[in-house]
Amino acid sequence: NHFSLCPLFDYQELLHNSSFCLVPRGRRLGSFRFLEALQAACIPVILSNGWELPFSEVIDWRKAAIIGDERLLLQVPSITRSVGRDRILALRQQTQFLWDAYFSSVTKIVLTTLEIIHDRVDSHVSRNRLLWNSLPGGLYALPQYSTDPAQFPFYYAILGKYDASATKSSCWMLIVVLWNCDKPLPPRNKWPSTSVPLTVIEGQTKMMSSRFSPHDVILTDAILSLDEDSVLSTNEVDFAFLVWQSFPERIVGYPARSHYWDSLRSRWGYTSKWTNDYSMVLTGAAFYHRYYHYLFTHYVPASLLTMVDHMANCEDILMNFLVSAVTKQPPIKVTQKKQYKETMMSQGSKSSRWADPDHFAQRQTCMNAFSHWLGFMPLVHSQMRLDPVLFRDQVSILRKKYRDIEKL
Repeated sequence: NHFSLCPLFDYQELLHNSSFCLVPRGRRLGSFRFLEALQAACIPVILSNGWELPFSEVIDWRKAAIIGDERLLLQVPSITRSVGRDRILALRQQTQFLWDAYFSSVTKIVLTTLEIIHDRVDSHVSRNRLLWNSLPGGLYALPQYSTDPAQFPFYYAILGKYDASATKSSCWMLIVVLWNCDKPLPPRNKWPSTSVPLTVIEGQTKMMSSRFSPHDVILTDAILSLDEDSVLSTNEVDFAFLVWQSFPERIVGYPARSHYWDSLRSRWGYTSKWTNDYSMVLTGAAFYHRYYHYLFTHYVPASLLTMVDHMANCEDILMNFLVSAVTKQPPIKVTQKKQYKETMMSQGSKSSRWADPDHFAQRQTCMNAFSHWLGFMPLVHSQMRLDPVLFRDQVSILRKKYRDIEKL
């Protein structure tokens, strides 16, 4: 053990508390120390002239490491001392992103290798460096969807993009009705009149997963997903969309749910109880980016989609798992809305799948199947709820922008 000369120090503790880690030349030692430093969020100081860093074809290592000259070893202390605190933080954050995205498992290393080869072969639909070097990483940014970073929900802040496709709910571009019911479509004259185009898509397979198919008629970045029995006011839609514009990579909506670890049964549990936190926002009344339709269809294994279709359940949970796995962040709940599914059920909506006694048990099963697929639990708890300014404040109702929300 080459650390036997330093018995007074715990190597792992020292590694994790260090800002910089020297990575010397060595056929095996160098690569091992390099990955070890990445995992510990220790900025690698590369002292190996001519060493080809892993995946350097797509990864900009100067954003995560300091490349030194092994012939100028005595200059290393002054170089590291000249790095400011802000850059140290940025470098350490980038090491964690790169480790988690591409090096944290053999599976990710293999997938990254295959995707780089795929980009070489199909160079006309390859990812650019921004996609590889920014969250969530190249493995989640599918180039078949687009090679333009502006088309993804993750780079709005970087590109300064603002989705101004709609500023009011009265300016919706399109209403899409996905008809997955066994009953025939009603005649056109039976549909309500709307001020915007209404498109009806009749599902060919009548499957739950088709809800998140990337339909060509969807042209806007923002999608408002509603169940057939959801009830939202115009003010609620307006405010939720306003919030989504600030968080386009997340699910933003109303009905919240949570998960927990059941230590007695050694499995994950699902709960709809009102608690002080949540980890899911159901897609029965929520905004999200249209890219997640494409990712849901082309990234999720067919076995899980078949499971969702067979149960006619859990598609909303699977979407939450997917988005949280990509963003590493929780969804966002807006305002206090207690009347959602419960209201419709009390009105005698017996045909609703929520009336099925097996519905809740199936969702428990889904939680564990989805976490097994990912190899970890991606859902993140949050205690944040966003309300309009002056929400429930004792001021004149005329001073409030979203007046109807408080009446619900």
